Amino acid sequence: MESIVLIKGKVKYPITLDPGVWIFDDRKVEIEAYFHAEKVEVDELEEYTIATSKHWEKEIREGSTMPPTLKTEKRFEKQRLLEGTFVIPFEPFLNNSVPDDSASSIIVETADHEHTFTLEEARTFAIGFSIDGKPIKENGPCYVYFGDGSNINNPIKDIRSFTLK
Repeated sequence: MESIVLIKGKVKYPITLDPGVWIFDDRKVEIEAYFHAEKVEVDELEEYTIATSKHWEKEIREGSTMPPTLKTEKRFEKQRLLEGTFVIPFEPFLNNSVPDDSASSIIVETADHEHTFTLEEARTFAIGFSIDGKPIKENGPCYVYFGDGSNINNPIKDIRSFTLK
């Protein structure tokens, strides 16, 4: 089993993906939260500004205090990473490969089959890379889940590459 996956074909920049390092990526999401949470478009700059404003206002009113729960929070985060099942959105990787204007479909190549999708469908994919806190070894290195979660119990497994046509 290969531990890397390629994005190739009609792209400006072929990309080599290593699902083993995604556990450190801030874009990872627990699978249940990804498919069952309400999806809301968020302006990151606006969210940051609001959070910073609230923090400053609190410090002005109450003074600066260090949270006593910092060690507990770190322990909880470590436990979540060791036990969680995670996915990562595929769209940023697809965008970074800079698909050619003539590309209209993507072939998801597995160990024994090829699945063809439109680029619009591929942009909604979530790539599973961790099950119960461990990298996917069996039928891995990653799984493809459809954006609507319709194949959450039966993802596309044994992914070898994504080829744009």
